Amino acid sequence: MNWDDLRVFLAVARAESLSAAAPVLRMDPATVGRRIARLEDSLGTALFIKSPQGYSLTERGQRLRDHAASAEAALRAGLEAGQGEDGLSGQIRIGAPDGCANFLLPLVCARIREANPGLEFQILALPRVVNLSKREADLAITVSPPDAGRLTVQKITDYRLHLAQHRDLAVPKRLSDLERRPVVGYIPDMIFDRELDYLGDLGRNGVQMASNSVAVQLQMLRQGVGVGIVHDFALPFAPELVRVLTQTLSLRRSFYLVRHADDRRSDRINRVAGAILSGLKAEVERLEALAA
Repeated sequence: MNWDDLRVFLAVARAESLSAAAPVLRMDPATVGRRIARLEDSLGTALFIKSPQGYSLTERGQRLRDHAASAEAALRAGLEAGQGEDGLSGQIRIGAPDGCANFLLPLVCARIREANPGLEFQILALPRVVNLSKREADLAITVSPPDAGRLTVQKITDYRLHLAQHRDLAVPKRLSDLERRPVVGYIPDMIFDRELDYLGDLGRNGVQMASNSVAVQLQMLRQGVGVGIVHDFALPFAPELVRVLTQTLSLRRSFYLVRHADDRRSDRINRVAGAILSGLKAEVERLEALAA
């Protein structure tokens, strides 16, 4: 067995199909299928259960995946060790909820790249938790610390949220003043983390203007359609909006930086993670100060 066979195996294990793994490997699906068949023949065992829904790992395949992932991390660490301590380089993909992806990460990543022109950042904004085990990203930012999987978790910072509306609307004096206002918020059945379900009693009559994206919600509020919960760090990007009832309703949530446990040996990932962590903390503080 050689490393190239393991590389093909890992790609299929993570993508769960030949067609999805093929672009990653820069091969056609038929070639990927032949490589998997050859690997299974050489081991004398099935690594995948094939079905119309895709490729799922057998018990033997799961064991091989864990060993292959560790070997991949060790190989990456060895290659990075030979690159020295100069500027960072290579591709880094970061998965994040879209509030963080839209309003925080672009500037943070741009500043890190200024000092490391060899870095290539990819920001993956998804309305769900990024799957690091399938290597959808190198780093993930979450609003709840994961409690399963071979992951390392670091708290980045707290952030605040308040009710906000267009500045031309009448300013409410109490929550009951909002009962006839349209509510802007998440599509209820698409809230992927309990920490994002923050409307509470305000949304008891439903959400009249909804999106799975906080960036879209912000644009809705900028049209003057109603009231909604907004990240304080997003308010400087929407000068038409003002916070209301800040003494009545004030929320605090947290961001966490999540990595695959195997990447603890990667100096490059460690250094980028440290820069992301400190950069995000500073950017939240800066933007929240502007919103105050």
